[in-house]
Amino acid sequence: MKKIDDNLISLYSSSDIKNRVEELGSEISEEYEKKEPIFIGVLNGSFIFMADLMRSLSIDCEMDFIKVRSYSGKKSSGTIQLLKDISADVKDRNIILVEDIIDTGLTIKFLRERLFGSSPKSIAIATLLYKPSVAKIDFKIDYIGFEIPQEFVVGYGLDYEQKMRHLNGLYMIKNDLSE
Repeated sequence: MKKIDDNLISLYSSSDIKNRVEELGSEISEEYEKKEPIFIGVLNGSFIFMADLMRSLSIDCEMDFIKVRSYSGKKSSGTIQLLKDISADVKDRNIILVEDIIDTGLTIKFLRERLFGSSPKSIAIATLLYKPSVAKIDFKIDYIGFEIPQEFVVGYGLDYEQKMRHLNGLYMIKNDLSE
């Protein structure tokens, strides 16, 4: 068994995550049967969730990635910087935008508006984690893995200063790691 840092509190185990991702995959497969959606993963955080979600699907689909930056350490910067755009043509396509976490919603709002500019048929949003107490969005999040409190979370692709993405579960950081 791996030793988990003393500053981490377990939120969801790898089996909790696996079960929930499979449920989301079944739900999406049922709703998008014969629609061949394109999944757009938001890098870097969503890559593990995206891979597991793709493996849980029973439908034909495509995938692409987009990369933005909005965090510095544990704080959102309040501005979004596009680092890598999608390469696929999404005009008249059903898009499922895949995020690791929706906090204030600033990033997902930016990406949703940007993708709507490419004239897709539809845009749905799938997120592993959602913080409803701080989200400031005026649209629906279609697929939510888990709702969580306003805490900083790491593991399963989510990081703190590019570390701890490798953890199989999801963990809250108990103390300020910058001290």
